[in-house]
Parts: sequence; C-alpha cells; structure tokens
Amino acid sequence: MKKAAHVKRDPDVLAEYDFSQGVRGKYAERYTEGTNVVVLSPDVAEFFPNSEAVNAALRALVDIARKGVKKSVT
Repeated sequence: MKKAAHVKRDPDVLAEYDFSQGVRGKYAERYTEGTNVVVLSPDVAEFFPNSEAVNAALRALVDIARKGVKKSVT
C-alpha cells in the first residue's frame, strides 16, 4: 500500500474543492490573444465610470490625432 502524499493545503481552499484533474494554464494562450489590460492611475480612473467611457475618450483622441496628421501632411 502506498502512503498518501502529504500536501500542504491552503486554508482558504475548502476540502471539497478537487483540482486534482485540473490543467495548469489550459486557457492562458487564448486569454492573452484576446485581452489587452491597461491599468489607469487612480487620478485618471476617477474621471471614467467604466471601460466604455475610457474607450469613447480614446476614440475621440484618435480622431483628433488623425485630423491633425491629415492637416499637417497637405
């Protein structure tokens, strides 16, 4: 009979959680392909209630930048 391997348990993980068949990093590659996480500084983040507001502001800035580039080229 084999001895049970002594595994140090995390006290925050309940005994009924069984991760023995889990695969580490199974979705890691797919996650990195479709994700672009940007962390805003707290002083900047207070002006944006959600990600949609951040995207709208960045799109407006991109439009302004493109218009400025077109004017300087002609």
